[in-house]
Amino acid sequence: MATASDAMTAGGDTGRPSPANRPWFVLVTLTFVYILNFLDRQLIGILAKPIQDSLNVTDTQLGLIGGLYFAMFYCFIAIPVGWFADRTSRVGVLSLACAIWSGATVACGMAANYTQLVIARMTVGFGEAGGVPPSYAIITDTYPPGKRAAALGIFNLGPAIGAAAGVAFGAAIAELYGWRLPFIIVGAIGVATAAFVWLTIREPQKGAMDGARAAGADDKAPFWPTVGAFLSNPVLMLAALGSGATQFVTYGLGNFAVLYLMREKGMVLGDVAVWYALVLLIGMGGGMVVSGRVIDAMTRKSRAGYAIAPAASLAVAMPFYIGFVWAPSWPLALALLAVVMVFNYFYLSASVALVQEEVRPNQRVLSGALLLLIMNFIGLGLGPTWVGFASDWFKAQGDTQSLQSALYTLTPFYLIAIGLFVALARRLKREGAAA
Repeated sequence: MATASDAMTAGGDTGRPSPANRPWFVLVTLTFVYILNFLDRQLIGILAKPIQDSLNVTDTQLGLIGGLYFAMFYCFIAIPVGWFADRTSRVGVLSLACAIWSGATVACGMAANYTQLVIARMTVGFGEAGGVPPSYAIITDTYPPGKRAAALGIFNLGPAIGAAAGVAFGAAIAELYGWRLPFIIVGAIGVATAAFVWLTIREPQKGAMDGARAAGADDKAPFWPTVGAFLSNPVLMLAALGSGATQFVTYGLGNFAVLYLMREKGMVLGDVAVWYALVLLIGMGGGMVVSGRVIDAMTRKSRAGYAIAPAASLAVAMPFYIGFVWAPSWPLALALLAVVMVFNYFYLSASVALVQEEVRPNQRVLSGALLLLIMNFIGLGLGPTWVGFASDWFKAQGDTQSLQSALYTLTPFYLIAIGLFVALARRLKREGAAA
C-alpha cells in the first residue's frame, strides 16, 4: 500500500526535505494559481462600466462575453484536457494552461473592439479549462479522506481572494490609468506563475492517500466508459445539477453586481475598490473556510453532509439575496450581500470533495472536468447571459431599473438548487443505510 510519504515524493524524487514535498506548499501554490484564474475571469465584470463606455457594448453583449462565449470553451475543452491530464502529468497540464490563459488576458487589455475582446475571452476560457480539474486531483492525492474538504475549502478561497483582489486592484488601476492596464499586469503575473508551477510542484502518486482504493490507480482510464459512468451515476449528476443551479445565481450575480451597484445604487470605482472588495474577501472567503470545516465534520458522521450543508446554506442565503436586490442604498446592499456571500458557496467544496471520493483515482481529473462542464455550462454559461438579456428586455419595456428586475429573476434558482441537494441528501442516506 502506498504511504503518505510516497504521495508527497512521487514524480521521481526520493524524499528530499524540500518545501515542494510538503502538502502546504502544494496547496498554497495551487491556491495562488486559482486566485489568478478567477481574477482573470472576473475582470470583465469588475470593469464592465468602463468597458461598456469604451467599446459601446450592451448588457446582452456583456452577458454573452462573460457567460456563454467564455463557457463554450471553458466547459467543453475541459473534458479532453481532463482525460489527457489523467493519462499524463497533471502538473504539466496545469502550468501550460496557466500560461495560455494569462497570455490571452494580456490580449484582452489590447482589444480594440468587441470582436477582438470576444476572441481573447474565448482563449482565456480555453486556457482556464486546464486549471481547476488538475488542481482538484493533485490536492486529493496530497491530502487523505477526512481532510480533503478542508483543503479544498482553502483552495476554493481562490475565487474569493481573486475576486476581491480583482476589485481592489482592477478598479483602482482602472480609475487612474484606464481599464486596459489591469488585464496586461495580471496576465504578465500569470505567465511567470506558470513557469514557477512547472519548476517547483512535483506530480503526486495517484491514489496514494486512498489505501485499498489505490489499486489500479496508475491504469489509463478509458474516456467514454468514464464519461458514461459519471453521467449514469445519480449521486454525481445530482451534485453537478445542484451546483449548476447554484452557479446560475452566483455567476449571474457576480458578473453584474459591480455594474448594478454603480448604475443603480450610486457607487463609484473608488467605493468599489474598497468596500465591495472587502465584502468579497470577508464574505466569500469566510464562507469557503467555514464550509470546508463544517462539511468535513458533517461527513465524518454521514456522507449526506455533502448535500445537507449546501441545501441549508442556500436556504439561509436566499432571503438575504432578495434584500440585497431590494436595498435602497449601496451600504445596506453591501451589508446584505456579505451574508449572501458567506452562504452562497458551501456547495463548491461539498460537490468537489464528493465527486473526487466517488470515483477511482485515475478518473479524478476527467470526473472533475465533467462536474465543471455541467455546473459551469448551466451557471457560468447561462447565468450571466440570462441576466444581460433580461436587463435589456426590461429596459425595452420602459423599466428604469432594468438590472434590478433582472437580478430578481435569479431567485427561483435558489429553490431549484435546494431541491436538488435535498434529493441528493436522500440518495446518500439510502446508500449509507444499504451499506
